[in-house]
Amino acid sequence: MTAAADQCENKTAGALRVGAVIDEQFLEHKTGHGHPEHPRRLAEIYRMVEHTYKDRLSIIRAEPATVEQVETVHTPGHVRRILKTAEQRISSMAPDTQVCARTYMTAWLAAGACIRGVDLLMAPSVDAFFALIRPPGHHALADKAGGFCIFNNIAIAARHAMKSHGLSRILVVDWDIHHGNGINDLFYNDNRVYYYSTHDLGLYPYSGQVTETGEDEGLGYTMNIGLVREMTDDDMIYLYEKTLRPVIKGYDPEMIMVAAGFDAHTDDPVGKSAFSENLYGRITRGIIEWSEKPGGSRPPLFFALEGGYDPRALTRSVASVFEALCTSEETERPEVPETPPEHVASLVQAVINTHLPYGIITT
Repeated sequence: MTAAADQCENKTAGALRVGAVIDEQFLEHKTGHGHPEHPRRLAEIYRMVEHTYKDRLSIIRAEPATVEQVETVHTPGHVRRILKTAEQRISSMAPDTQVCARTYMTAWLAAGACIRGVDLLMAPSVDAFFALIRPPGHHALADKAGGFCIFNNIAIAARHAMKSHGLSRILVVDWDIHHGNGINDLFYNDNRVYYYSTHDLGLYPYSGQVTETGEDEGLGYTMNIGLVREMTDDDMIYLYEKTLRPVIKGYDPEMIMVAAGFDAHTDDPVGKSAFSENLYGRITRGIIEWSEKPGGSRPPLFFALEGGYDPRALTRSVASVFEALCTSEETERPEVPETPPEHVASLVQAVINTHLPYGIITT
């Protein structure tokens, strides 16, 4: 067991051992005045962790990924373009994705932090791990940056889990309000990764229809759910219980990875949704409960920070996840509404009807 893991002391019976990456180097990625993905997002999270959770977590610093690890997902040409940005004070990788001369290093560190988290989970030194990193990753394609994303951090971590630890069933849960088109596309024909995403189809990147379910060996292993703008916290809990729970039970993942974007918060200036920070803790408790197997074991839980652009709302949302992870599951259960509104029930039925023929989930 690592020295970092030894620091994690769970004093609440039944609580998970939780690790997290915190590294001031992530604040060196500068995106320009007025850009939503700015360093203050992470700085406020770090202050919250220092004040509230430091003694309840195993804190580690980031280590950069290797070229070989990054190129399990990204093309050599894309890697060269990212490295070349070190030569310029300010560069643009896409219309919405500005970088500075230090961005290349933070991108390598973000990918490396996620790889480190997988290794700690598989040791197993911790039961759950949260990579508090930037830049985010779920929009990054094999050969293209975009949507504020440089390298696809979760995809790199998933490939590492498969290559170095022999995993063949990884569930990625993406609750960012924007569809993670990068993760979607990278594993669209791969049944070793089940991609589950809830998102607003009216927002960038305008993809992720319910009919997009995978191809070839991956057919049926992608579940895309376009949300209704009027949905509440309770509606989302009902949706997750009726759709994600069957995925967890049917797919039986060896690891659950969460693309943890918090831009669906009602205070977020980009997401335009109406959810509270409490939703994320409730979903986290749901994942903990639904993934528990007979005898009490469950797959390791991995979280990587994605979106969330109001620093205060983002910080409260991250705290909600940590509270769910660090509190005994014996006393904290997600409350699932019994009767949803018609538009929510119809959405759930459409998703179930689309996926039942693949034989992975059952009702």
